Amino acid sequence: MKSRDVRQVTDSRVLAAMSHPLRRRLMDVLKVHGPSTVGLLAERTDQAPANVSHHLKVLAAADLVTEAPELARDRRERWWQLVTRGVRWSNTDFDADPAARAVADAATSLNLDRHVALARAWHAADESAQAAWADGPFSTDRWLHLTPEELAELSREIIDLLARWGDRAVPDDGVERQPVFVFAYGLPARP
Repeated sequence: MKSRDVRQVTDSRVLAAMSHPLRRRLMDVLKVHGPSTVGLLAERTDQAPANVSHHLKVLAAADLVTEAPELARDRRERWWQLVTRGVRWSNTDFDADPAARAVADAATSLNLDRHVALARAWHAADESAQAAWADGPFSTDRWLHLTPEELAELSREIIDLLARWGDRAVPDDGVERQPVFVFAYGLPARP
């Protein structure tokens, strides 16, 4: 799956399904590690297999994950994979229905909370874990003066840059590569 394989969500029920913290985490694990069994997902999230199975069914009902029977070694083994590599939504798509807009606003807030939690977890990591990455981890911000069109252009450039790194063939050079989370926001604000 290419990182450009992104679903535009316009159904508030889909946003509600994916906004649950464990379901979001399951989607992240599938994105990072690829198709997995319930057992593997349970190990990677420290959850009970029955709990993971329940949440996968909710994600499947929202067409966010699907079974991958071709990966099973026998009839009892069930593999799951993402339907698309990513999702996006615009809160304005839900303006016509106040309840749907509330779901979209909550999904946006929970998404931001997830991003910040990942950054906080890194900063709380022990010094030896941080030292292993040297100057790699970064944080940057900048105030710009832009039109809405210029911000849209900047957005496309950043998304294209991340897609280039995400879609590249990982070199077969024997060097261990770990999952790295990168996020960026560009939005109108007041200093």
